[in-house]
Amino acid sequence: MTDKLPRRTGGDGDGPAETPTERLLREALTARASMVTATGLRPAAPPKSRIRRLRPVYAVTLPLGLAAAMAVGVLTFHGEPVAQDQVPPPAATLTSVPSPTPEPTEAPSPTPTPTDPGTPDAETDVPLADGASSTTPTAPNTAAGAASSYTLRGVKFKVPGGWKVVPRSAERVCVLSPGAPTEPQQGWTQADCEPYGVMVVVYNTSDETGSGAWPTMDDLAAPDGWGHQPNCPVWGRPYFPDSGYSSMGAPVRTKSTVGGKSIDKTQWNVTCKPGDSFTAQLWGMGSDQVFVVANGLKSDYQAGLTSIVNSLDVSGHKPPTGVAQSGKDIAITVDGGIGAGQKVSNGGTPVTFSVTYRNTSQKSFAKVQPLVYTKDYAGTPPSEVVMMNRGKLERQDGGGWTEIPLSMGGGMDYAMVAESAAFSLAPGESKKVTYRMTLDPVDGPGTMPVAVQVTLPYSGTAGLTVLNELTVPVTVVKQ
Repeated sequence: MTDKLPRRTGGDGDGPAETPTERLLREALTARASMVTATGLRPAAPPKSRIRRLRPVYAVTLPLGLAAAMAVGVLTFHGEPVAQDQVPPPAATLTSVPSPTPEPTEAPSPTPTPTDPGTPDAETDVPLADGASSTTPTAPNTAAGAASSYTLRGVKFKVPGGWKVVPRSAERVCVLSPGAPTEPQQGWTQADCEPYGVMVVVYNTSDETGSGAWPTMDDLAAPDGWGHQPNCPVWGRPYFPDSGYSSMGAPVRTKSTVGGKSIDKTQWNVTCKPGDSFTAQLWGMGSDQVFVVANGLKSDYQAGLTSIVNSLDVSGHKPPTGVAQSGKDIAITVDGGIGAGQKVSNGGTPVTFSVTYRNTSQKSFAKVQPLVYTKDYAGTPPSEVVMMNRGKLERQDGGGWTEIPLSMGGGMDYAMVAESAAFSLAPGESKKVTYRMTLDPVDGPGTMPVAVQVTLPYSGTAGLTVLNELTVPVTVVKQ
């Protein structure tokens, strides 16, 4: 019977001779073992992570059949064990490999570091309007910021950090507090200023101080000097009251010195209706015609308001000439049917009142003229041309009544008083003038200011010189 397997060749007679395949395997392994040296034998490095290092592959080109036979022969080969050898790859072929993510472990608590007290926080609280409770991240020192300087007609003052200047006209600016809304609200814009801001007013000419100007030194001196303002500047919801103010506290007056100049202050506590009240504050430098007004400002910003007043520097301002100081030349007193909070019907019923002009100075006035007219208010009938109150105003001259303009209108007609109405005033002398006012049903309800003035005769060319002025608020009601 013929063997199916080939006969082994060679051998030492103690066992079967090796086959050609076994001889090739033995030679290959012998060659591999000869590459191992003493320097290549070292203990395996302790594991640092679960990185699998791939040892270099030494390729041996073998026929397909021989390679398969070697795989079988490795499992059946009887030889001496060979030490594990790790040969590092050439340095030129090293590449960086991202480290694997280590097993999650509990991280030690970081050691707190001391904070430099001179370094501001990157986030600070910003003063907000009522109802706001959030904080706004800002850069260091910008939440309040440093005060800046502002100049209005030569008058310098400090703008507190975080406040904003909004010009309103040539003679006045509004300094808005940080609590002012950034967007217009119903019935309010940044130009309205109160109650969220402080108004600074600087007059340059006598024209600006007359013709119904506000504020004036007379407003500081009058018991109801603030009340002619027909609005209710309640913080967070300013509005126009329908029937005037329900009460007005007695004014509190103080006098101090700012920048070497005397400054007067008057403060009122005003109630529009139960639950709605505010504080009105008015400062005035009579000799320089500089005023600061704060109506309804939140008490949180009183320090900023005070800093504005205390920083006033009028050294660069040229005050207007021909402006009378309150109570020093001609005093004005109103009696009769009009007064602060007094009600006047719009149903056509006449209201009679009198105005007394008294020379309190040592000057003699050869000729002065009386002026009385009404100003615009919330109930003034709308017009596409000129806003004017409707009705009739009359002045008693001798035994009859002379009709005069009820409102200023669009020109200076209201100031063109008949020569017969003018009069002289010697020191200590008084003159009483009687008026009669009748309102029209189209005049809506609200607080209507009545301006009472004494001026030099109006020439028609130069500006109107107002010697004194008093504003009286009356409450217009429907009949």
